Amino acid sequence: MKIVIIGATGTIGSALADVLEAHPGYEVIRASRSGPVKVDLADPASIDALFATLGPVDAVVAVAASGTICRIDAPSDADYLTGLDGKLVGQVQLARRAARYLTDGGSLILTSGIFEFDEPGMSFTALVNAGLAGFVPAAAQEMPRGIRLNAVSPGWISETLRAIGRDATVGTPVAEVVRAYVELLQGADRGRVVEPGTPEARKG
Repeated sequence: MKIVIIGATGTIGSALADVLEAHPGYEVIRASRSGPVKVDLADPASIDALFATLGPVDAVVAVAASGTICRIDAPSDADYLTGLDGKLVGQVQLARRAARYLTDGGSLILTSGIFEFDEPGMSFTALVNAGLAGFVPAAAQEMPRGIRLNAVSPGWISETLRAIGRDATVGTPVAEVVRAYVELLQGADRGRVVEPGTPEARKG
C-alpha cells in the first residue's frame, strides 16, 4: 500500500509515519511544507504537483494544518483567519484532488478537531473544526470509485500540553491518536469522524 502522509514532520504525523513504516507492505511517503517531498495545503497548485509527481496512491492522510488561537475581537481579519486556507479550505481542496488520484477503493483521512471550548480565543478553531466535521460525512457520500473519506478529531495531545507546561492528563496520548488513524486506514468506514480518547472511539 502506497500511503502519503501530509504533515509528516508534526507530532502526530511523524508518529503515524513511524508506525506505518514498521508495517510490512506499506510504502510511506512523508510530505510537508519543509521536507524533501513538499506540499502546502494552503496552495492548491502544490497539491496538484504532489499528485502529479507521485502518481496513483492508495491512501492519503492529512495532519498538516491547524487553526489559530485568537479572539473574535482580533485587530485584523488576517490575524483572526490564520489557518482558514490551510486547515479548512486546504483539506477540502485535497479531498477534491484525491478523488482524481487515489486508486479505486483508496482511503483519505482528514484531521478536524474538537469544536466545543470553555476558554476564550478558540472561536476560529471551533469554526474550522465544526466545518470539517460537517463536511466529511456529506462528502464521503460523493467520493467516486469506492474511495473512503473519514476524519480524526484529536483534541489536545498529551505530549503537546506537557511541552507547553500545561496539564497533560486532560489530553490524549499521541499513540492513541495514531491508533485511530491506523484503524480508519485499515478498516471499511466511510464518513466517520473519530474522536480518540472517547468511549465510542475505543469501541471502534
